[in-house]
Amino acid sequence: MGWTEERVEQLKQLWTEGLSASQIARQLGGVTRNAVIGKVHRLGLAGRATPARAERPRMPTVRRMARPRPVQVVQAPIIEADPVVDEHGNKTTVLTVSDRMCKWPIGDPSTNEFHFCGHPPKAGSPYCEAHSVKAFQPAQSRRDRDRDRDYRRYLANS
Repeated sequence: MGWTEERVEQLKQLWTEGLSASQIARQLGGVTRNAVIGKVHRLGLAGRATPARAERPRMPTVRRMARPRPVQVVQAPIIEADPVVDEHGNKTTVLTVSDRMCKWPIGDPSTNEFHFCGHPPKAGSPYCEAHSVKAFQPAQSRRDRDRDRDYRRYLANS
């Protein structure tokens, strides 16, 4: 459908009323939003008398702060006890270790001095309390790693 004088006048009126190009295209019928925009530019129509949308109240500017670091709980150090020695003065070896003994290796396995801790193990672990703390570090979650990475980037870009 072409741009008749009547349709051009209707376009100008709707444009000055603040309707969007899509709204005008729907009211005129037979034209697209892009056709309305093109005609508005060719006619040299400037701004509108009223805004197309009601203005939103402006939000106050908020300065973005770095996230606080999580508080780390500091555990009292667990002191390792000397390896268990039997009544004959022997330490726990590969031949004498059992399920009821800590299997933390001590020394070089290629020497005769190699032995195990031998203390009672922590429930559900092959190691005693002191060696469980050494062996099993809590896994850092992906979220915590990502947060720490983002925090380092934030500091580097500040």
